[in-house]
Amino acid sequence: TEVSPGSRYSFLPDRRCCVLQDRYGCPARKGGVALVRMISRYGIAEWYGLDFANLSPERIREIASDPPKICPFRYPSGKCNKRGGVCSLRKYSEIGATVTPVDQSIVTTCPNRFIERGSVFSQVAKLLIGTDSPTVVTEIPFLMGNTEGTDSKTVGMLDMVLVREDPGPMNWCAMEIQAVYFSGKSMSKEISSLKTWQGPGTPFPSETRRPDYRSSGPKRLMPQLQIKVPTISRWGKKTAVVVDRSFWDSLTDMPRVEHVSNCDIAWFIMDFRHGPNGFRIEVGEVFLTTLTDAVSGLTGGKPASLEGFETSLAQKKKRSGFFVEPG
Repeated sequence: TEVSPGSRYSFLPDRRCCVLQDRYGCPARKGGVALVRMISRYGIAEWYGLDFANLSPERIREIASDPPKICPFRYPSGKCNKRGGVCSLRKYSEIGATVTPVDQSIVTTCPNRFIERGSVFSQVAKLLIGTDSPTVVTEIPFLMGNTEGTDSKTVGMLDMVLVREDPGPMNWCAMEIQAVYFSGKSMSKEISSLKTWQGPGTPFPSETRRPDYRSSGPKRLMPQLQIKVPTISRWGKKTAVVVDRSFWDSLTDMPRVEHVSNCDIAWFIMDFRHGPNGFRIEVGEVFLTTLTDAVSGLTGGKPASLEGFETSLAQKKKRSGFFVEPG
């Protein structure tokens, strides 16, 4: 984990690891060896669909100088529309001159990564509308402005709707995909520097970044669900929400609905699997919830008691409150 200078450790000159200190400020030792804590940082996991940690310096320079135009995951095939081509990120650590991934945990940063050549559409549709071969329609007008008449403007869209091709009443479900936002400096300079990377191996991330689950969930996804799901549910339809395992694990526990007929939202939690040709993503779990329980999970906590809140309020009022004079 990234750390800051303090009384119990000090950074080595490259700031990529720090020496733990005892209470006297001396290097902490075990068996005569100074204890060192390695610093890990988030860097590129998949780059234009390729496993970044397995790329040679020559291949890294080649891609940085002439980026691929086509996204390997979109369905049907389409251009990569993610600036810099970063599909996902993971943690790296550096020991000596060797940079290695900390583990196999991957955080998805591009929504197109979830599509995996269309497989997620088939799995969502099979559960919610009973077909593994749906028609996918994108950006359908959903919320209209208050202007009267036929020229009322669209003020909100459904990102994706999956439709079953049957005669008779239309059978469909809505689908939302939520990638994870990151906080920290832009990766543009880092990606540009890859044009001259000489190795050896994988470059260590030059900046500190972290997943911003709060911006991804409560600030972005939750309002979308609160706006769209009540109407969709009144129409007798279901909503699928596709997220990766890291996003799901950032949420608080939600009660599970046992049958799809009683849920408002079906969460499709995607897991990464590593193979000889890089990573693939697949549905690892389906979790059914009501909208109310989903909102509680996304807020990431439970309200304080009135007594506890007013105790904190009184303390802060005493420390830093200010009085406003009349008029």
